[in-house]
Amino acid sequence: MVNSTTTAAIRSAWTALGGDPAAVAAVRAAGPDGVLPARLPVTDLAVACVGWVRTHANYPHHRRRLLAALDLDPARPDDEALAAAVGERVGARPAAEVEERVTAAGGLAVAARTPAEWDAHPQAAAVATEPLVRLGADAPTAARPTPPAPPGLPAAGVRVLDLTRVIAGPVATRFLALLGADVLRVDSPGLPELEPQHLDTDAGKRSTLLDLGRDADRARFAALLADADVVVTGYRPGALDRWGLSPEALRRHRPDLVVARLSAWGGTGPWAGRRGFDSLVQAAAGIAVIERRPDGAPGVLPAQALDHGTGYLLAAAVLRALARRAHEGGAWTADLSLAGTARWLRHDLLAAPVTAAAPPDPDPWCAERDAPAGRLRYALPPVTVPGGRPDWASPPTRWGTDAAAWLAR
Repeated sequence: MVNSTTTAAIRSAWTALGGDPAAVAAVRAAGPDGVLPARLPVTDLAVACVGWVRTHANYPHHRRRLLAALDLDPARPDDEALAAAVGERVGARPAAEVEERVTAAGGLAVAARTPAEWDAHPQAAAVATEPLVRLGADAPTAARPTPPAPPGLPAAGVRVLDLTRVIAGPVATRFLALLGADVLRVDSPGLPELEPQHLDTDAGKRSTLLDLGRDADRARFAALLADADVVVTGYRPGALDRWGLSPEALRRHRPDLVVARLSAWGGTGPWAGRRGFDSLVQAAAGIAVIERRPDGAPGVLPAQALDHGTGYLLAAAVLRALARRAHEGGAWTADLSLAGTARWLRHDLLAAPVTAAAPPDPDPWCAERDAPAGRLRYALPPVTVPGGRPDWASPPTRWGTDAAAWLAR
């Protein structure tokens, strides 16, 4: 698995985080080749169509908006006839029209574009001006040295408020939990989570519900903020401002708070305020066309590489911000986007030949344990540090069932 493209990808990511390129020599990559065959260097990313429309309706509220935008009854049960009706409505209109119509209704859909079409799009131009990882100090504060961490747990003692959903953000905070952080995920009771997704991405964390429209819950959230080290958000730029969750508002409670923000389309450009997910970014950014199926239809990467790649970069950015705050002081903010990672994948990483291989035995890479939801079989962490944990300290709890409080230090 260790080859020149893998090493180049690791060096590229570490350089984007502001690290010394020479430190890449200490990283050891291992594992079978050919597990995720793709025309783009998707394995390296994991380590370090005009006429076609991609929709997203995994959550009930997204499903309702999509069907309403297509003049279909949102109360209809999910069945093959409904899926066929959606296909007919989408196929009867130009792809760009469907994209705009669904987006205007608050739903999720993008026209599948060729790489050239995306590169000519105003949003792609905006993403091209943004670094892969934007990491900077917004305000001067005194350095805050951290107590020595136990071997293999560099984030021990760090308190992280996790305000993220849907893979990329939860993957980032799950990795911080693996490294010893006390991670408390906070969701609104009005936005229920998909249980399989929660079980997959929330190991090692706790999960609570707070309605920031209620005075008591706002007070509880403010108390959490006062003792937090990091807040990670995964919503559109500005979407959380009305709840007092902009970086400036958050730092009224903790002046040197590290704020890490994840978005789909980037912080600038005409699509900055749009909702988005990995599959939609793949379709819009030309990846689906590059990975097209034998019948010519748009394809997908063999893994949700934009989500997972951006998640690990986000976690790395948090660790870099904490380290720099300890030595230099400052209120640090990190910004990443799925579209930025897509650009990195398409334009900056070295492509390798497509080499499909027989699927490896998954057993060495998986584990089983009991959890409140039952017996779980899950993938082990893909990254470990010397002396660190080979697995998360605890399984995922039931979504939303933990107290809105920090663990004792």
